[in-house]
Amino acid sequence: MDNFLLIAVVIFIGYVIQKLKIFPEESPLILNQFIINISLPAMILLQVPKLTLSFDTIIPTVVAWIVMITSALAVLLFSKIFNWNKQITGSLMLVSVLTNSSIMGVPIINAYLGEEALPYVLIYDQLGTFVAFATYGTFVTAYYSVKGKFNSRVIIFKMLTFPPFIALIVSLFLLGVEFHPYFTNIITSLANTLIPVALIAVGLQLQFKLPKEDILPLSISLFIKLAFAPFIAFLICYYFGWINLVGKVSIFEAGMASMLTAGVVASMAGLAPRLSTAIVGYGIIVSFLTTGIIAKLIL
Repeated sequence: MDNFLLIAVVIFIGYVIQKLKIFPEESPLILNQFIINISLPAMILLQVPKLTLSFDTIIPTVVAWIVMITSALAVLLFSKIFNWNKQITGSLMLVSVLTNSSIMGVPIINAYLGEEALPYVLIYDQLGTFVAFATYGTFVTAYYSVKGKFNSRVIIFKMLTFPPFIALIVSLFLLGVEFHPYFTNIITSLANTLIPVALIAVGLQLQFKLPKEDILPLSISLFIKLAFAPFIAFLICYYFGWINLVGKVSIFEAGMASMLTAGVVASMAGLAPRLSTAIVGYGIIVSFLTTGIIAKLIL
């Protein structure tokens, strides 16, 4: 409940600041740059070295990656059908695929399934969403933000110099390493800025009145993220007989709203910023209803 309240209050604060014009117009860009260059790399350095591989990591990880791949294919299909431009397609390839598996996932799944489900939430988040964001998300951002023709060198350069990707590579060499308490305290303080700053950035950019051309991609994105993705997760778990605690966690996680930082990255990269922010904001609101429906169906 505390996390729900935090999300609502901080987004509202950002929205009020936007309407009262307390911050300068470039504030969302500055906050997004802070997240990408400082908060998110710190979070990666803090969390990734703690990962351990075991049999229990298989189910959430498999479900997460199959759901993300299927969702990305769905975005590409809709993009071709409706002839979306590169910016809209790139936006949806991020916000319709990457899920809010920790900020929203932890409180919602704890409420429905209890604390014993939380380790599987972290597995889905770290080995699924988190790794996908640092790899797949980096590629999508680089590919769709490049203007003009495809240039593999430019895309590879953007990927290799993307701060979260650099942090991921460094973190993989530090698996199992325990940092000095002083260093841990520093990166923890920096990582803790991620959620409030990202939520403020969402509020600063949130628009409830959208132009007509944004309504269709917004609706399709919410459908993919909040209905299609958990349905795919359910089919996977049903087929393999994983309708247990781990499977239920995976289905819930697949149906969470869009990843906050995916919206931040899309906005910073110029991938339909207004649309990206709207999908994140509306997705959070609608997901409270859709996760309740999921609970009724699988519990």
